[in-house]
Amino acid sequence: MSPTFRSLANPNYRKYVAGSAVSNTGTWMQRVAQDWLVLTLPGGNGTALGITTGLQFLPVLLLSPYAGVVADRFPKRRLLQLTQLTMALASLALGVIAVTGAAEIWHVYLIAFVFGIGAAFDGPARQSFVSEMVEPDDLTNAVGLNSATFNAARLLGPAIAGLMIGALGGGATATGWVILLNALSYGAVIWQLQRMDIRLLHSPDPVARVPGALREGVAYVRSQPRMVLVLIMVFFAGTFGMNFQITSALMATEVYGKGASEFGLLGSALAVGSLTGALLAARRVRIRLRLLVGAALGFGVAEIVAGVLPNYVTFAVFAPVIGFFTLTLLNSANATLQLESDPAFRGRVMALYMTIVMGGTPIGSPIIGWIGESLGARWTLVIGGALTILGALLAVAVFTRLDAPARGGLRAVLTPANGPGSLFPRVWDNQAVARARKL
Repeated sequence: MSPTFRSLANPNYRKYVAGSAVSNTGTWMQRVAQDWLVLTLPGGNGTALGITTGLQFLPVLLLSPYAGVVADRFPKRRLLQLTQLTMALASLALGVIAVTGAAEIWHVYLIAFVFGIGAAFDGPARQSFVSEMVEPDDLTNAVGLNSATFNAARLLGPAIAGLMIGALGGGATATGWVILLNALSYGAVIWQLQRMDIRLLHSPDPVARVPGALREGVAYVRSQPRMVLVLIMVFFAGTFGMNFQITSALMATEVYGKGASEFGLLGSALAVGSLTGALLAARRVRIRLRLLVGAALGFGVAEIVAGVLPNYVTFAVFAPVIGFFTLTLLNSANATLQLESDPAFRGRVMALYMTIVMGGTPIGSPIIGWIGESLGARWTLVIGGALTILGALLAVAVFTRLDAPARGGLRAVLTPANGPGSLFPRVWDNQAVARARKL
C-alpha cells in the first residue's frame, strides 16, 4: 500500500473514514444551504450571516473545555455516536421548517446554536479518537487522511449543494431539501462506529472524576511552549481569517454579483487546495515548527491577495492557495498537539485546540460580518489576513520568551522537535504532567 494511505490497512480506521466521507459531504452541503437560507429570508444580510455562524460556534467556545474532560472520562466511540445523533436531529429540524416554508431568521439562529452544542462535544472526542484507532507511527498519516477525506467532501459538498439549490428554484424550500440530506448522512458515521472491532482499539483507561480536571488540563498546556505557540497562531487564524462562510458569500454576491451555484463552487475551489495540502501532510515524516509558522504567514498573505483580486474567475482560481495554507496550518497543529500530549490529557488538549480554533468564530464572525457591511466585502479578507500575520509574529515572540531558557528560543522554531530526523520521540513530558497536577 502507498505510504500516503498506509493507515487504511487498519480495519477500524477504514470504517471510520468511510462513514466520515459520507457525513462530511452532507455537512458541507448544509453549510452552503444554511448560509443561502439566511440570505433568502427577510432580514437576511451579511450581519445575519455572521450572527448565525457565531451562534453555531458559540457552544464550542463555551463548552469545549468541559467536552474535553468528558472525552477523557468516557468511551469515545459511544460518545461520538451520541454527538452525531444530536447533530442529525438539529439538521432534521432545520430541514423540515425550511421545506415547509415556515423558516424565520430566529429559527435558524436557535437551531444553529443547538447544532453547535453537539459539535462542541463531538470535536474533542473525534480528534482524540484517531490515536485510539491507529498505531503511534501512523498517527500523522491518519490525521492527514482525515483532512483529505474532509476536504474531498468539501470539494463535492458545496458544488452539489449549489447545483441542487439552483435546480430546485433557489429559495428556502430548496435549501431545506439539501439540509435534510445532511441529516440522513450522520447515520453513516453512527453505523460504522457500531461495526468497529473494539478489541483493536488502543483506548486508555478512563480518567477518574476528580476536582480541577479542567484546570489541570489548562496548566499542562501552559507548561508546553510548543503547544502555546500552536494555540496562539490558530486563534488568530481561526478567529479572523477562516470565516470562509461569510467572506465567500459576500465576495460572490456583493463584489462579483453571482448566485448560489457560483457561491458553492468557491467552497469547492478552496477544497482543491486543502485536499492537496492534506495529501502532502499524509506523506510528511516529521513536523517542524517553521512549517507551522510559514503556513500561518502564507495564509495571511494569501487572504490579503484574494481581497484585491479583480473578478470572480481570478478569485476562484486563487482560492486553492488559501485552502492549501489553511489545511497545512491546521493539520500540522493538530498532529503536533496529539503527538506532544500525554494520552491521559489528550482529550483536554484537543478540547482546548477546538475551543481556540473554532471557538474564536463567535468573536470573529460578527466582526468580519460588520466589516463587510461597513467597509465592503474585500476588507473582510484584507483585515483578516493582516491579523493572522500579526498573530503568527506574536506567537513566535511568546514562544521565544517561554522556551529560551530551555531550548534556545527562536532557533527551536527553525529545527524539528527533539532534533533532526525525529518525530516528537518525547511523546510527553512527565515533569510537565507533574507540574500540572500540582496546580
